[in-house]
Amino acid sequence: MSAAAAQVRIVIIAKAPRPGYAKTRLIPALGAQGAAALAQQMLRHAVHIALQAGVGPVELCAAPNQHDPAWAALALPPRLQWSDQGEGDLGERMARAAQRTLGRGESVLLIGTDCPLMDASHLQRAAASLHSHNACLTPTLDGGYALLGLNQFHGSLFDDMPWSTAAVAAETRRRAAAISWTLHLMTTLRDVDEPDDLLALPPGWIAHPDFTPPTQP
Repeated sequence: MSAAAAQVRIVIIAKAPRPGYAKTRLIPALGAQGAAALAQQMLRHAVHIALQAGVGPVELCAAPNQHDPAWAALALPPRLQWSDQGEGDLGERMARAAQRTLGRGESVLLIGTDCPLMDASHLQRAAASLHSHNACLTPTLDGGYALLGLNQFHGSLFDDMPWSTAAVAAETRRRAAAISWTLHLMTTLRDVDEPDDLLALPPGWIAHPDFTPPTQP
């Protein structure tokens, strides 16, 4: 079993919150501007909890890169570090970020910006779990995951993964078992990807005139 590195880097995989680019599946409920506004709220939340967790450096792995004007308008905290996601599918982009971090001798927590119920204590527990496990995973109710923590790199966790399907978390667990890794499962959380997921947002998160609340089943 691999011991954790001296520090854990949190890498936030994020798209610039601009209309028609981020959270496009929410446009039917929020409109393009509303979806972008929520994407900005979610991005700021992810940055805030990552810095608040205090487990190590926080890096925003951005698409497009940090020189895009959409980022400059956000005035994000100056101690945030930046990197470029680059080309390829989600697995290729996540793999590059993980491999780069692990190559520096750090452990890594890869997170997105889609999970407003994640908090700093969740990140702290995930980081602590890497002291006794090779990896950790926060599953989401839709079958994906909101966090992947690693002490070492293995390409099978990223290659040819059925991204954006309900099989991602289960397949990740299967592949970790296949390489004899110990995997710590965190509490299952809910991502906000589809209009129905908006019902799970914390109070006060949406204040946009285009917002039409989804109908309760």
